[in-house]
Amino acid sequence: MLSPLLATRCAAEAVHPGGTLTVALSYDLDTLNVYATGFLGDVEAAVVEGLVAPDSQARYRPVLATTVPTIGNGGIVLDPDGRMHVTYHLRAGVCWQDGAPFTAADVKFTWEAVRDPAFLAESKDGSEDIEGIDTPDDLTVVVNYRHSSAAFASTLFTFGILPRHLLLGHDLNHDPYNTRPIGTGPFMVREFRRGEYVALDRNPHYWQHDSEGRQLPYLDRIVFRIVPDSNTLGTLIRAGEIGLAPLIPYMLAKQLQGTRGIEIVRGPSLGWEHLDFSFKGPPALRDPTVRRAIAQAIDRRILVRAAGGFPLPIRSVVVPTLTDLYDPMVPVLAYDPAQANRLLDDAGYARGPDGIRARDGQRLSFSITAQTGQIDDEIAEQIIIAELRAIGIRLSADNKSGISFRQARYRGAYDLLYGRWVTAADPVYSVFYGTHGPNNGQGYASPELDEAMRRLETEMHPEPRRQDAAAMQAILARDLPTIPLLSTVSVNARSDRLRGYVPNPTNMTDFVGAASWWLAPASMTATLSGGRAP
Repeated sequence: MLSPLLATRCAAEAVHPGGTLTVALSYDLDTLNVYATGFLGDVEAAVVEGLVAPDSQARYRPVLATTVPTIGNGGIVLDPDGRMHVTYHLRAGVCWQDGAPFTAADVKFTWEAVRDPAFLAESKDGSEDIEGIDTPDDLTVVVNYRHSSAAFASTLFTFGILPRHLLLGHDLNHDPYNTRPIGTGPFMVREFRRGEYVALDRNPHYWQHDSEGRQLPYLDRIVFRIVPDSNTLGTLIRAGEIGLAPLIPYMLAKQLQGTRGIEIVRGPSLGWEHLDFSFKGPPALRDPTVRRAIAQAIDRRILVRAAGGFPLPIRSVVVPTLTDLYDPMVPVLAYDPAQANRLLDDAGYARGPDGIRARDGQRLSFSITAQTGQIDDEIAEQIIIAELRAIGIRLSADNKSGISFRQARYRGAYDLLYGRWVTAADPVYSVFYGTHGPNNGQGYASPELDEAMRRLETEMHPEPRRQDAAAMQAILARDLPTIPLLSTVSVNARSDRLRGYVPNPTNMTDFVGAASWWLAPASMTATLSGGRAP
């Protein structure tokens, strides 16, 4: 991290526009359509824009809208019958990257396109809550909701607006837009080579300017390189070929500390690491006793140490950062392998000659899936395999890479899965754990939980929301469809030449702020650090 003196000097530096920033992504890209991707939209966040977006403090700020609608400013109106109306006033003079004007018609089209049953969107979250959209003029949008929605800002219009003039009447599942999207954002897609890279060029007609009136973005180009192997990533970073590597493995961060020209930047995250059970697989995993025994066999302290001390142990899917929703009293099954063994003994799961338990011919032998190349997750997976072996449960690693991992996750094609989720600033947990949640590949279903999440996601007042969140957390702790293990920490490697970069803790990714990043000349960084330019 920068010293206070160096930070003061950097604050006074003159901006140097231009240059190319090379970014390393640890995952392959399935599509560049922000509504269809199964991964974080790092590339998309630099190309397309929403009406509002969360900042580095997870607070919403206006983007294509001029203000963030609230009840206080009149942007949100609640009807006595429970309906909600949200009014957005759009920025004048904004154009799409092909020169066409951005208008209210694009916002309405985005809703119509995403909710279309023919469009196989990764998530249609929020689209079904909307009853209709009015566009009284080109710069005004009134969104009419069927009911109140506390998380309205985190769904649909935040991730990006689609260009009506290019996509109306098109098949969004197969349109060229999916590999070369046109947005209103600071960068434009120049080239996309699957498995290799995506090259973005500066949008010369971008609407935003800095405080001194200079047009953004500062950078000429961003090149995203696909680097799924952590060893290769470390080599490229040390060689100076990568200017920014977001969300690097914890172990790699420890190894890179002290490397000349590289800074390790930590930031908060609304993400968490978890162990999920598929309710579509072996019947034994639908036995709550087995799930409870597994929970009590896992020592979170060992997982933290193995991850270099970066993450923190957690007890809930609501991370402690979300202070308005987090319940510090939610029950958690403490690490107690002796109790785990007793649970299985009492339930009739007897050990066989090889030490693996079975009951009625069903052995407690399962597969566990993590994402290949996510070294931190693979390490955690191996720890869990060893810990469960100690209570008579055998796990075999069945790891998958990129798109294959995504497909297994969303289809429930696994027994146990070690993975990560990250939410928006206003989380919608029903997408993960709702009976019909688009991300619920597990097959877990609970009408009681559905009702608790419905109340949470429609309640607009803080104290009832807190109570609803506590009820949701208690049900998940009781049913254990998932075991929350660690809160993720945003750990990023950046060149000491990169200025303006601040991690974003939400699922909008860091690149929502890429317009204001710039690269200092090498001679300047050498002078500031007291050295010479190489």
